[in-house]
Amino acid sequence: MTNERKATLTVEGEQPVDFPILTPTHGNECIDIRALVGKMGYFTYDSGYLSTASCKSTITYIDGDKGELLYRGYPIEQLADQCNFLEVAYLLKNGELPNPSQKTEFEKAIRTHTMVHEQLIRFYQGFRRDAHPMAVMVGVVGALSAFYHEAADFSDAEHRTLSFYRLIAKLPTIIAMAYKYNTGEPFMYPRDDLSYTANFMHMMFGTPCATYQPNPVLVHALDTIFTLHADHEQNASTSTVRLSGSSGANPFACIAAGIACLWGPAHGGANEACLKMLEEIGDVSRVGEYIKRAKDKNDSFKLMGFGHRVYKNFDPRAKLMRKVCNDVLSELGLENDRLFKLAKELERIALEDEYFIEKKLYPNVDFYSGIVQKAIGIPTTMFTCIFALARTAGWVAQWEEMITDPEYKIGRPRQLYIGAARRNVAPLDKRA
Repeated sequence: MTNERKATLTVEGEQPVDFPILTPTHGNECIDIRALVGKMGYFTYDSGYLSTASCKSTITYIDGDKGELLYRGYPIEQLADQCNFLEVAYLLKNGELPNPSQKTEFEKAIRTHTMVHEQLIRFYQGFRRDAHPMAVMVGVVGALSAFYHEAADFSDAEHRTLSFYRLIAKLPTIIAMAYKYNTGEPFMYPRDDLSYTANFMHMMFGTPCATYQPNPVLVHALDTIFTLHADHEQNASTSTVRLSGSSGANPFACIAAGIACLWGPAHGGANEACLKMLEEIGDVSRVGEYIKRAKDKNDSFKLMGFGHRVYKNFDPRAKLMRKVCNDVLSELGLENDRLFKLAKELERIALEDEYFIEKKLYPNVDFYSGIVQKAIGIPTTMFTCIFALARTAGWVAQWEEMITDPEYKIGRPRQLYIGAARRNVAPLDKRA
């Protein structure tokens, strides 16, 4: 990990100090500055941590310039094509893909934990019916720690695994219940005869009146969305989970913190924002007008679902979702739907217009996943919940990696204080 080269920091008037350089499997080398304060008495300033590696990790790697995303070394394209979401969740936790017997055992373990405590169901009644489902999720997921506290020794691998099973298994149930509570329909209990994703769709869209039959094309589409969103390196919500967990907080509280962070429109709310944008444009005839506005630097309008902060070329997940999107629209006969025709026209322009090509503003995964979820029948307010369901696999894997790292310490970012200098409190009658 540490190579023979060193970085030398020279501050005017002081002796130079060497710092080791750490070499990764992929990506940028890192200057190890952990001893900076002790050796020189300085902090570094890096707002947003854009040039700071906050941890060592073996889970996910992104190369934004190449448009590459790897889970445990496997390209996302291969995983989405050859594995289902639970196989990917197993991979994120254990470091290797399951063999047939391990896959069967893992799926059985997840099915064992899909139900939630009956007392937890009453917790929903404390929310207004029109509460945003992400607000409900933050509360309910956090409350899990009040029900499942018998396996709270997180130095014990079996306790950590049990928490992983519970979170992966119960998130679909919790999310579906949030949806049903909002719509006023009765909660649907899990079915052990269905796959993970088909069971989620059953709990979302089924009713006691008839047996729900999941459409295989739609199940595959949603399962692909889960896989593509399962982890994404040290983003804001993942870093929130790690920082929360660094204090020794239980994993349910940490995941609730991650959900709260994901709720932000700059993070997990992008696909919801994309659908709102399409509704604002309204019709294919107005695409040209909005494209012109998007190119105008003085106009506040922005095309949502185009470009990505990390990927400087095409988002690799978007390539996969584009095919899934076309399959779903074809399966449901929605090719001529007003909203989806509008989305297809925006996509065509973005892939052909020199302005978008030059700035590399290609449709990203949020653009396509929002369209797919809308077509399946998932309301826009639930989009970020779907994101959270998928990302929980990565969050818990990241949490476990952190607390089992012998070098881990409670997170304590430093600051560059620019407030008032030390001063004394004046008597009340002397204050201006």
